[in-house]
Amino acid sequence: MDNRPITENYDGNQIQVLEGLEAVRKRPGMYIGTTGPQGLHHLVYEIVDNAIDEALAGFCDHIEVDVLPGNIIRVRDNGRGIPVDIQPKLGIPAVTVVFTVLHAGGKFGGGGYKVSSGLHGVGASVVNALSTWLEVEVNHEGKCYKQRFERGAPMYDLKIVGDATCERGSTITFCADPEMFETVEYDFDTLLTRLREQAFLNAGVRITFTDSRGEEPRSESMYYEGGIKSFVEYIHKRRGVEVLHDEIIYIAGEQNGSMAEVAIQYNDTYNELVLSFANNINTGEGGTHEAGFKAALTRAMNDYARKNNLLKENDKNLTGEDVREGITAVISVKLLEAQFEGQTKTKLGNTEIRSLVDSIVYEKLTYFFEENPAVARAILDKGLNAARAREAARRARELTRRKSALETASLPGKLADCSERDMEVTEIYIVEGDSAGGSAKNGRDRRYQAILPLWGKMLNVEKARLDKVYGNDKLMPVVTALGTGIGSEFDLSRLRYGKVIIMADADVDGSHIRTLLLTFFFRFMRPLIEEGHVYIAQPPLFKVSKGKKVYYAFSDAERDRYIAELTEGGKTRAEVQRYKGLGEMDPEQLWETTMDPATRTMIQVTMQDAVRADEIFTILMGDKVAPRREFIEQNAKYVQNLDI
Repeated sequence: MDNRPITENYDGNQIQVLEGLEAVRKRPGMYIGTTGPQGLHHLVYEIVDNAIDEALAGFCDHIEVDVLPGNIIRVRDNGRGIPVDIQPKLGIPAVTVVFTVLHAGGKFGGGGYKVSSGLHGVGASVVNALSTWLEVEVNHEGKCYKQRFERGAPMYDLKIVGDATCERGSTITFCADPEMFETVEYDFDTLLTRLREQAFLNAGVRITFTDSRGEEPRSESMYYEGGIKSFVEYIHKRRGVEVLHDEIIYIAGEQNGSMAEVAIQYNDTYNELVLSFANNINTGEGGTHEAGFKAALTRAMNDYARKNNLLKENDKNLTGEDVREGITAVISVKLLEAQFEGQTKTKLGNTEIRSLVDSIVYEKLTYFFEENPAVARAILDKGLNAARAREAARRARELTRRKSALETASLPGKLADCSERDMEVTEIYIVEGDSAGGSAKNGRDRRYQAILPLWGKMLNVEKARLDKVYGNDKLMPVVTALGTGIGSEFDLSRLRYGKVIIMADADVDGSHIRTLLLTFFFRFMRPLIEEGHVYIAQPPLFKVSKGKKVYYAFSDAERDRYIAELTEGGKTRAEVQRYKGLGEMDPEQLWETTMDPATRTMIQVTMQDAVRADEIFTILMGDKVAPRREFIEQNAKYVQNLDI
């Protein structure tokens, strides 16, 4: 028997060769980023992107996307149809090549597409590989061609199944493989948001989205002649914010085959929203096109302010953050050879597009300001106010630091810190009220669990600038305890606790406090959420007991189940205690139900869609009542009866 370590036998026999689409099924994350919900929805995007490419080429003006019962996706377009003739190099139909060969498609030169979103050329074949089955139908020259695949493998050769059902176009129907994904349940709102973006970015293209899974099918037909100007208008209408100027500033230009367009409008909030797209792909991490826009905007506004004496000789220039306060902007570029970072294409890397965006935005924005002095003054006034608030925040920050330096300890007085200093194991509970804080302090594991009690309602930062945060006695203890700083000074490497856990009562006040804290983290400490450090504790709602048997229930249904279990076969009914607040639990109960890592339940706060999250915070925590009322009416059915 060979007892040598396995590494000593390393030779050519250990080199695995994956043929065809095996590589995709072996390492799906390499191609779609993740096998979670985001990766599942990415399958739909890949197929839709191919239809959008037909629209960009001028051959398609209607795309239909259907979610059928069983989470089956069907995408139909009226483009030219995927070619059905024989591909010379491989000797099989081109449509078969598209769905079975990686890096095959009409986007690598060849004249199929000048501008394309699916530039990596793996979209259709990857979707095929990660589906239990996929069927493609192509209407071409009066005939309907069809082929079926199962887990990437053709079930039969491409064949004619009858006369064409329409003049031309392609229909792709597929069922995502549950062996490949954590879930195969599609989210209606996630798909709708993405498809609406595509309709905005491609003026004149109609996208119809239908979800037939429920008793009542839901359908949206989206068509926007105004393009990205309509996009900005839609965003402001959805959020219910007041705009500073009625006219949306629209800028467009071309250079060396590349095109850029920008739509800008300012509102009365303190938040910025800049959405950037390259070849219709949402570049959530920005890139060179976004950098060029921001640089040109800052330069144009400072130049105008200097020229019109709004900034004096000794005044400092406005910063990028100053000039973008309250902005909503959509940037869309289309270019021949887009260079994305990673298969999921979240950041654009083309250097030449920066100069294009920079030059056209600076030139045309300068002209717009000269022609519209009232609008220019309104925007500049907002930027100047932001600069003054930033300066006030700097003074408040320095005052806070001096005060901390003079005190015996810089950490908040109410903080019960832990002894461990390794961020990988430490956690801080931000607890509502001194009573609950007392129970948490006595029930915790002092080695790695810190407790910070808060009292009363804190500042709603949705309606406040940074300078107000530094003066708030409810929020500054949180900032000081975490150690990261806030806003532009935020530094995640200085975080003192790996888990930041919000622990509030299971009532309306507790929900309000959780929302206020989440708003604060989102607006001023967003990387905390993005990197998965924020959690929400789940204390039980009920204690159900009979004799020595005790159960803790986290819902009405669970309570009723325990009552039935304890009452069965006995005459005495179980006792039920409804916890009105965390302070009603003794330290042992709080530890056992809510703080013990072995038994507790927590919700990790994640942020798959920053734009959607931004919208929700604006609606729920902003000044306008109507959008908030509409949101509550639409979502009230999802809220449990808390019996309060």
